[in-house]
Order: sequence, then structure tokens, then C-alpha cells
Amino acid sequence: MFTANPMRYPTLQFCKRTFGTLLLFLTATPTSGDSSFFANAVPQNLNDFYQGLKDRVASCQHSLAGGFYSIDDGTDTTSYCTNDPHRPSIIYLSGDNGTLSNMDVDCDGVQGGSQDDGRCSLGRSPDYQDATAFRDLIQSFKVGISDLNTYVHPYVVFGNSGSKPGWRTFDPTDYGVRPLSVMAVVCPGNKLVYGIWGDTNGDDGDNPMVGEVSIALATACWGKNITGDSGYDGMDVLYVAFTGEDAVPGKDGADWAARDYDSFERSIQPLGEKLVQRMRGVAVGRKAISLWAVAGGALAGGLWLAS
Repeated sequence: MFTANPMRYPTLQFCKRTFGTLLLFLTATPTSGDSSFFANAVPQNLNDFYQGLKDRVASCQHSLAGGFYSIDDGTDTTSYCTNDPHRPSIIYLSGDNGTLSNMDVDCDGVQGGSQDDGRCSLGRSPDYQDATAFRDLIQSFKVGISDLNTYVHPYVVFGNSGSKPGWRTFDPTDYGVRPLSVMAVVCPGNKLVYGIWGDTNGDDGDNPMVGEVSIALATACWGKNITGDSGYDGMDVLYVAFTGEDAVPGKDGADWAARDYDSFERSIQPLGEKLVQRMRGVAVGRKAISLWAVAGGALAGGLWLAS
């Protein structure tokens, strides 16, 4: 077996360092922020997908439905997109020209508990409702809670319903996304939150909206400056839903009766990591291509010198 002398072949040292750096990117660890509302670091494959959309290397690969608003007084250029219209494995929100979605706060469902600090109190959220879309399913679990708690459960408002004339609608279940399934939400600053599809957008406003989450999820991304009437307006938040029954934690796969966000988030984290892992190969961003090109060139050079 031939072993190259690293002092004689410095290119091999560079290759080793390069691949070591890439391996570090693959490991997701919690990011800093409010100690009781942590976010995970974004794994490399999901970051490639995120950057590819922002850099317009990738785009809305296949639009399932368009004409939605991320900002109420903005444009109707946000679409529900998928990687494969016939056998979708993910559904995500994407705008045009490298935009994604913003993040507004939804206070629906149960309030109260140790983390209720009044930021989602009645009157702060203009469209507050006392129930989420899947309350009956939560109650059927018989796990000691009557509905999702906006301060505890990092839920995402996904899908659009309504009966107004000409109102744009979209039902994720038509493409295999299941109620209370795990979702991935990527916020700028290398922040990933595993959420639950917990509510849907109605027709109570002027336009069909997207990009709402519980205050627990919003706090994990942005801290406690976020309130029920003050969200994040940047168009660079990525929402990804996963299809299939394996994306659903079910009654026993999550700590539904958790009293705080930290406990619930950690209970769905293993499933979230598994779902994000299966996204490999969906899309590749420009930065990832450049890194692998450098690493591949270094490896080829090293092998040539060693031969």
C-alpha cells in the first residue's frame, strides 16, 4: 500500500483541510439566541438548497399554485413549489428574483403557560382565533392538551383556504403533506427550526397570505422583539414541508404536552433531522458547487502528484 509523504505533497494537506471543513458544515448544532428558544444550525445540504433559491441557481422547480402574498401590501408572486409534481417529496414557498417569504406571527390556539409573556395576547394579533386548524386531531391524541400553544409549539401556517370569489387556495394534503407533520424553517443567520404544520391561512384578510408561524417559532429565529403584531419583513425565510406518513410524529412521536418550546423542539428534532437528510440531491447552490469544485481539484492534484 502506497503512502504519500505529506511534507512532499502539500496539495494532499490542502485537500485534507478542505474536506475537513466541509465535514464540519454537515454537523448541525444549536445556534445562540434566547436560551429558552433555541434554533439549530442549518445542515450543509439544506443550506445548499436555501442558497440555491436565493442566488437563483435553483428556483421554483415546479409550481403547484401561485398568486399568494407574503406581504399584505406586496405582490402576489409567491408560489407553493415542489421538486417533482408527480411524486413530490417536499413542498416549499418561493417568490421571484431570489425571494422566498417573510415571517409573520400567528397567535391562534391556546395561550398561557410559563413562557406566555404577553407578546401574543388578545388584541395584539389582528386575526386571532381561539383554535388552530387541527385542534380536533390534537384532542384525539388524548395527551392532556386541547390545542397547540403558540408559546410552546413551533407551528407553521401552511396552505390556503377560503370561499371568496376568485380567492386563491392550496391544500397541501392533495400532494401528500399530512396534518401535524414536521416542517423545516430556515431563517437568515444559519438558523433552522423544526416546526409542525399546525394551521392554515383563511380568507379573513384582503389577500391570500403565506409566511405565518407561532410566536414560539418566530422567537427561536429572531428573539423576543417579535410580537403578535410585529414580525420579520425580510423575504429570505424558507419553509419546507415533507410529504408522506413518515413525516408525521403522531401521538407518541412528540412531546405534545410539553410546557416549554425547548422540550417540544427537542422531541421532534430527530425526525426533523431525518427528513432534512433525505433532501440530499434536491437542489445545489452556487456556493456548494464552488466548494466541491475546489475540493475535487485538490484531490485530483494530490492523486496526480502521488502517482
